[in-house]
Amino acid sequence: MRSATLLTVLAFAALPLAAQAPARGGFTLEQVTSYPFPNELVSAPAGGRIAWALNEAGKRNIWTADAPDYMPRRLTPYDVDDGQELTSLALNAAGTYVVYVRGGDHGGNWDGPSPNPLSSPVAPKIQVWSVPAAGGTPVLLGDGDDPIIAPSGDRVLFMRDDQPWIVPIDGSAPAKKLFSVRGNVGSVQYSPDGKRIAFVANRGDHAFVGIYSGDSTSITWIAPSTARDGSPRWSPDGRRVVFVRRPGAGGPPQPSLGQFPQPWALWVGDAYTGEAHLLYESPATLRGSVPSTHGGYNLHWAAGDRIVFMSYLDGWPHLYSIPASGGQPLLLTPGNYMAEHVSISGDRRTLFFTANMGDTPDDLERRHVVSVPVDRAQPKVLTPGAGLEWSPVLTGDLRTIAFLGATAQRPPLPAVMPASGGAPQWLGADRIPAAFPTAQLVTPRAVTFRSPDGVLVHAQLFAPAGTRSGARGPAIVYVHGGPPRQMQLGWNYSDYYSNAYALNQYLASQGFTVLSVNYRLGIGYGYDFHRAPNSGAQGAAEYQDVEAGAEYLRSLSSVDPKRIGIYGGSYGGYLTALALARNSDLFAAGVDIHGVHDFTADGGRRFGGTDWRYEQTDRDSAAAVAWRSSPVSSIATWKSPVLLIHADDDRNVRFSSTVDLVRRLDAAKVPYEEIVIPDDTHHMMRHANWVRVDAATAEYFARKLRN
Repeated sequence: MRSATLLTVLAFAALPLAAQAPARGGFTLEQVTSYPFPNELVSAPAGGRIAWALNEAGKRNIWTADAPDYMPRRLTPYDVDDGQELTSLALNAAGTYVVYVRGGDHGGNWDGPSPNPLSSPVAPKIQVWSVPAAGGTPVLLGDGDDPIIAPSGDRVLFMRDDQPWIVPIDGSAPAKKLFSVRGNVGSVQYSPDGKRIAFVANRGDHAFVGIYSGDSTSITWIAPSTARDGSPRWSPDGRRVVFVRRPGAGGPPQPSLGQFPQPWALWVGDAYTGEAHLLYESPATLRGSVPSTHGGYNLHWAAGDRIVFMSYLDGWPHLYSIPASGGQPLLLTPGNYMAEHVSISGDRRTLFFTANMGDTPDDLERRHVVSVPVDRAQPKVLTPGAGLEWSPVLTGDLRTIAFLGATAQRPPLPAVMPASGGAPQWLGADRIPAAFPTAQLVTPRAVTFRSPDGVLVHAQLFAPAGTRSGARGPAIVYVHGGPPRQMQLGWNYSDYYSNAYALNQYLASQGFTVLSVNYRLGIGYGYDFHRAPNSGAQGAAEYQDVEAGAEYLRSLSSVDPKRIGIYGGSYGGYLTALALARNSDLFAAGVDIHGVHDFTADGGRRFGGTDWRYEQTDRDSAAAVAWRSSPVSSIATWKSPVLLIHADDDRNVRFSSTVDLVRRLDAAKVPYEEIVIPDDTHHMMRHANWVRVDAATAEYFARKLRN
């Protein structure tokens, strides 16, 4: 379909001008996507200094602020939208240096060189840097990743080629390899006194926890076995480590269809002798399985000799603590809400976390900062109200809580507030461009409806301002990716989904009613919703929620039922393609951004490859279900037009997924247009590329749905 592709190329060439043109809603796409986005918030182990990364239209830099006034200061000089992310921020003990990683795609499903979305002839690298917190020139410490700062504050340990290297924090000497062991080294943790290092040596089907005490002493292996051990955490006295133990790989093949418990356990080991004993063993239930929310196990050795961990034991991702000497786990966070973004205070007595709990109506669709002691179930919401707050940390002087937050209108900013309570002080509001349309953004409304099989589905409705009574206009269903994500009643804590929120606001300003659907498999609504059966490659049950979203829109008097579109990225792209393939009668057009299209396209690896050919399994039936759950199995009923967008250095969904779909749509004579972005990744590391994707999406829906 060369003519369709050519049309898109011509339209795409004009997108930057279109993004800047006066909009019927009173603001441009360029204006609403101009917001700064902070992340990587950290505090110094002592004192009142904090630091964070700030992405301003693709120009990423490190900022810091100090007690008591917390006036933000920029530390780094990066002034190009080059797609090089800043991650792994850390402040040393005295707060005199900030260490960070520049480059890479740390949200990717597989590794690769640092993205080069500028297509520069000189390839970028993933590198560890430091910069003086008082100001100065950043210093390259070495090519590598995953830095941690020694408790003394003068050295940085980082990973290169899956082995540990060490370098002075000021770069005064070149980095050198610290030690070598067989396997891939990770999960490195300094002992409290900085004299020893706990780490994990991953050896494929098994993994060991080891203790490095110096070049003259052999590695101490903690209770080595055929299991996969990981996540070591030191006791405050530095004599013991707690770690997670999971069964080693192998054994009889597990069925591909259905859900089965994934057991794990906590062990406590002696850091000197290597002896260890079982502390806690998960129950053989689905809810007791390996936690899969933010931070995973969220393992901490807390004050009072208690071990903190995360589990879905009671049906919600909650925090528990257990005495290191043994006993029953204590539920610290009871209630129907989830806990994520967990940190622990420097004195190890208090946990700070993000939760969708509170007394404000619809708090299930927000996030607030919550604290809880490590030894009793007394959670307290510290930031109540209609805003959204996340990623809390307590400063090293234990006086101030720092966090990130937003509202339905104001984009994310860092904030500080007294640990004893009080009003937040928002930092860096002057970084929001003067042309950003804060006052013109709508407040999305929380709505619910039921899918055909009775599941209660939550969504946010963006209604266009000034809709005439009785007028029926176009509408769009938005489906997030992940799928373990939750869209909320305001700017999201993810940069990827803040971009989607900005686009939904822009579409609403252009007269589209937008419904952002939180379909099953997402987080925020408990285990049964998050781990819904017969979903994904096992039956695509979650598609019922998307279909129900379209029916909800059709029921609104302000929506023309013949002009409903759908868009989404990643897993949202999968559901977009599935919607168009199965229900072109409901969805008049769609935009599929780097979607998954064929669950069987991995050569059978999803179902065990050929490793199980001598054992009876459900591989064939699982593959048949996966095929029926894939958009490509319903090409025959796909009639509605689609815009396909994909960057070809995607490390989450292979570019071949869209290449294959284009060939199938061509053969079936389904109208499609395509936009390919060379050298960027799944996350569109360049801001300019996100603006182009958003502009193309809005322009496509304007062409297909507005008339």
